[in-house]
Amino acid sequence: MSITSDIIRGHTEAIILAHLLEQDSYGYQINKDIIKKTNNQYELKEATLYSAFRRLEQSGYIRTYWGNETVGARRRYYSITEEGRTAYASYRRDWEEAKTTIDRLLQ
Repeated sequence: MSITSDIIRGHTEAIILAHLLEQDSYGYQINKDIIKKTNNQYELKEATLYSAFRRLEQSGYIRTYWGNETVGARRRYYSITEEGRTAYASYRRDWEEAKTTIDRLLQ
């Protein structure tokens, strides 16, 4: 079974913030980890991912910096801010409430 984008739509920012709670990262790695965590059932389109990064940065939830790789292309890294941690907690509460409501409706 593949995960439809309809189920995940609206949660992209929360998914990215959850990843950044663990460690700073760059776009390609975040998407690779999403694919791995979902057993190849879900992948963010590049445009969706980078649009979400822009929204998160404009909201003050993440900040960016350039890595200092000695091999390969330079990478833009993302890290979560304190505002981002607060936003993640709010996204998480909203998700739990929605999940509880949907569970009730489907029983």
